[in-house]
Amino acid sequence: MKFDYKAEDLIIKPYKSESPVYVRKQKGHYQRIRQLTGLAFVLLFILVPWINFQGHQAILLDIGKQQFHVFSQTFFPQDFTLLAGLLIVSCYLLFFITTWLGRIWCGYTCPQTVWTFSFIWVEEWLEGSRNQRIKRDKQPTTLDTFARKSAKHLIWGLMAFLTATTFISYFLPARALYVDFFQWQWDGLTTFWVLFFAVCTYGNAGFLREKMCIYMCPYSRFQSAMFDKNTLLVAYDKLRGENRGRRKRKEDPKVLGLGDCVDCNLCVEVCPVGIDIRNGLQYECINCGACADACDQTMTQFNYAKGLISYTSENALLGKKAKLLRPKIIGYGILSILAMLFMVYTVQVRVPIEFSVLRDRGALFQLDFQDNVTNSYLLKITNKSKIDRQFDISVLNNNVTLSVADHILIKGGEIASVPVHLTMTPEEVTERVSEVSLQVSVHDLPEVKAITVTKFFSN
Repeated sequence: MKFDYKAEDLIIKPYKSESPVYVRKQKGHYQRIRQLTGLAFVLLFILVPWINFQGHQAILLDIGKQQFHVFSQTFFPQDFTLLAGLLIVSCYLLFFITTWLGRIWCGYTCPQTVWTFSFIWVEEWLEGSRNQRIKRDKQPTTLDTFARKSAKHLIWGLMAFLTATTFISYFLPARALYVDFFQWQWDGLTTFWVLFFAVCTYGNAGFLREKMCIYMCPYSRFQSAMFDKNTLLVAYDKLRGENRGRRKRKEDPKVLGLGDCVDCNLCVEVCPVGIDIRNGLQYECINCGACADACDQTMTQFNYAKGLISYTSENALLGKKAKLLRPKIIGYGILSILAMLFMVYTVQVRVPIEFSVLRDRGALFQLDFQDNVTNSYLLKITNKSKIDRQFDISVLNNNVTLSVADHILIKGGEIASVPVHLTMTPEEVTERVSEVSLQVSVHDLPEVKAITVTKFFSN
């Protein structure tokens, strides 16, 4: 095998840090969609913790109490299988969307992208356009530049703090969290996590930006495994665009031996990750469509047809018919639907009761003066609903007598410890170890019940 390389390629060169990416502001069809989806995502993120349901915060992931409230449902660590199912649904949906539209998630709804563009908007507002920002950074710092950059970082810090506080409000009651903040009553743990996520948001959206997508995000690395020749991606039509070259608007490119690409370099300047889409498919591309809007703008100015850079597929670029319905995308779609239906079914048939039986460790059994055998147990009953309910405890064995209080009241989302005693007469004792079935049911909903089997010991 012969390798094509040059002598200078074998020289180890010193590391050179990458220059920052100055993103040019761009308007257009895809950018309006991106802005609307980003705004919807931010509003949803901020407003969800303030939604109440049945007198409680609708979504509250209380890690301290190990209770995860989602509207009318309360989930516990024992419901871990539901979390696994949710992750499976998310994976199948991600595979389906990626096979169909490429990295559309990254370009339009990924929090890293949404917050990065929000921070860039503040940067443009205070420091000016792309060229103005480059000029400011190359010149010595003036009082005006210092004031503008200070205001920028102050607003960035406030945005990061609000983001972190909102995120923490998914784990702590939102209203109490903000009341405690304004009263300076946050504890050390709350303060630490808010500051931690605020610093992460400030650093990721303000400084790391495209480096998060290029070097840290694993999605960009394995996305190509889901692509095929019909996947819609932002791509440059090389057959139409080459050879590139600058020209006047009234000049005929065919006479000059040029393609439609005027080499304006706007597609590079508007790219949030700083790549040149004309170099072909690159894993850094997040499919935001900014280069497509910039190119369409230039094509309009030169009276050329739009779409030199567009959402297209490899087959479409080669002049072949693009196929939307294909085995891979149909398979991912079916698996996504089945996984979602299974999740809905699992939640619907989920019994809002869970209890476990712990034996009295002091003694296996006790004998009274009539030689009756008694076993003591401790029942841990969990009310998985958000409604206070009364529960009945019963034993399904006819030869066993149960001693327990009637109608055990357990608050919504709480766990109660209930001591119970099971007794058998000497005549009913046939084995040294026998199985006993205990049942816990909702008092006003007897069909909602849970049954567990435990051991009964005798002499």
